[in-house]
Amino acid sequence: MDTELEQILDGIGPRLRTLRRDRGLTLEALATTTGISVSTLSRLESGRRRPTLDLLIPLARAHRVALDQLVAAPATGDPRVHLTPLRRGDGSILVPLTQYPGRVQVFKHVLAPREPKLVTHDGYEWLYVLAGELRLILGEHECSLRPGEVAEFDTREPHWFGPANTSAVEILHLFGPQGDQAVVRARPSATDPAPETTTPPPMTS
Repeated sequence: MDTELEQILDGIGPRLRTLRRDRGLTLEALATTTGISVSTLSRLESGRRRPTLDLLIPLARAHRVALDQLVAAPATGDPRVHLTPLRRGDGSILVPLTQYPGRVQVFKHVLAPREPKLVTHDGYEWLYVLAGELRLILGEHECSLRPGEVAEFDTREPHWFGPANTSAVEILHLFGPQGDQAVVRARPSATDPAPETTTPPPMTS
């Protein structure tokens, strides 16, 4: 077997053990989640069992990491990341910056002018304005954000965001399951209306 390939395979077991322990999981708990027996998991971590895709894929899902994080495949020599923009019918452009299912998703988003339409769904969003002016409607609260300002909110609250005028706005957009909230908050702008004192929205601008 190729020496480099041997080193890659030998490194998977210790990586799996570290990942499991960092998450505070026992072999029994991981076995329940993945359907892989405790003995097989133990042999994988100790290097006595060669990893295969049918074992690594459920482990990657259970730990919510990309498969290449478990394998640590060698670099291809090309450091460039080739992103594929997604163009929507309303003229907006969405560029996925991460592709890890089940974890926080990061996008660069260019929003074209459109009519507000409030929506609700499970999750949590964090918006950072890169260029232009963003209009955010969150329940009965509305505010504008300019470059360098941040908003974060629970998406179960009726919400909409888009350009504040006829020009497009460019944002960095993080979306994730509840509990993966960002911790950076921008200070309220002096020109923005104050939120209702009875039920303040879970965001700042």
